[in-house]
Amino acid sequence: MKKILALALTLVMALTVFTACGSSKKEDATTAKKEEVATVKTDGMKTIEKGTLNVGVEIGYPPFEQFAEDGKTEEGYDIDIISGVAKRLGLKVNFVNTAFDGIFKGIDKNYDVVCSAITITKERKQTMLFSDPYIDNYQAVVVNKDSKAQIGAFTDLEGLTIALQEGTTSMEMMDDLIGTKTLKKTKYIKSEKVTNCFEQLKNGEVDAVLVDSTVADGQVAKNKNFKIAWKDNSEPEQFGIAMGKKNVGLQKAINLALKDMKAKGEIDDSYDFWFKQAK
Repeated sequence: MKKILALALTLVMALTVFTACGSSKKEDATTAKKEEVATVKTDGMKTIEKGTLNVGVEIGYPPFEQFAEDGKTEEGYDIDIISGVAKRLGLKVNFVNTAFDGIFKGIDKNYDVVCSAITITKERKQTMLFSDPYIDNYQAVVVNKDSKAQIGAFTDLEGLTIALQEGTTSMEMMDDLIGTKTLKKTKYIKSEKVTNCFEQLKNGEVDAVLVDSTVADGQVAKNKNFKIAWKDNSEPEQFGIAMGKKNVGLQKAINLALKDMKAKGEIDDSYDFWFKQAK
C-alpha cells in the first residue's frame, strides 16, 4: 500500500515539476513578445544606450510636449511621433526634459535626438541632421481678444511689446527685424517657457505673443480670451527630428519609421487629437 502511495506521490510531483517548467517557458515566451522588435531597417543605426532611444524634449510647449494631469507622464503631439518612431526601431524611449535654449548641445551626449517642435533651417542643417518633416508650421501673432491692434504683416508690430520664447525661430525673426531697423520702436521680452509668454499676455504685461502657429492654435482653443491676430502663411516652416551630423544610419531608420506611420494614418490621427479643437 505504501509503495502504491509512494508511486502516486512521485507521479504527482513529476507532473507538478513538468507543469511548472511548462508554465515558466510560456511566461518567458510572453515576456519575449513584449520586447520591442524593429519593423523597419535599422542598418547602421547608432544610439548612446543599447536598446533605448534617448530623446531631448522641452516639456512645457503644449500641445507638442506637456505633462499629463499626474504631473510626470509626458504627452503631446511630439511625444506621439517619437514614441511611434522608437517602437518601429525596436527601442524603448526615454525622455530627457531640457531647457530649449541650448537643447541642441546635448545631442550625442545626453540624448540621441531632439524632438521638440524643431524648425528645420539652413543654419541648423550645417551642424546636425534632420528627419523628413512631420508637420507644417507658420509664425503667428496672438493678442488678447479685446485688443484693437490691426496686424497684417510683421511691420504692424511696430511700437508693440512682444513676448516670445528664447532660442526659437520667433526670436531669430524678431532679432532680424529689429537689427535691420525694420522695426524701430518694438521691443520683446524673452522667456524660457512659452507658457510664461501667454501668462504675460493674460496679465497685460505685453501686447502680443509671437509664436508657432501650431502652438497659437492650441492656446486659443483653450483660452477664449486669446485670438490669433495674424498668421504669416507666406513663410511656411517644417518641423523635424534633429540628430548628430554623423548619425546617417539613425536618420534613415527614423525616416522609414515616419513613412510607415504616415502610411498607417498614425500621424494624421495624432494631429487630429491634439489640434482638432483649433481647426
